[in-house]
Amino acid sequence: MTINKGAELNHELAIKQFIVEEFLPDVRADGLASDYDLIGGGVLDSLGLLKVIAWLEHRFEISADDIDLAPESFRSVSTIAEFVAVAPDRGRE
Repeated sequence: MTINKGAELNHELAIKQFIVEEFLPDVRADGLASDYDLIGGGVLDSLGLLKVIAWLEHRFEISADDIDLAPESFRSVSTIAEFVAVAPDRGRE
């Protein structure tokens, strides 16, 4: 499977914006490093992960039901963007 890097960068921007609006209101989106450990840094806990997954499903029209939701996939903005790039969309059967 080929990953479109331009689309992945656009995903990163949207993901950063969501993360700072929901979990880091005092940080600007451009101040959040794409590789910052969101779990290790205490930004996302288990409830936060659920909120991110629900937002990803809605925003990017993906289905997280049939794939492994390992915490490593949500450790940073970059890994979340990679997850979105390879996640099946709802339109596929």
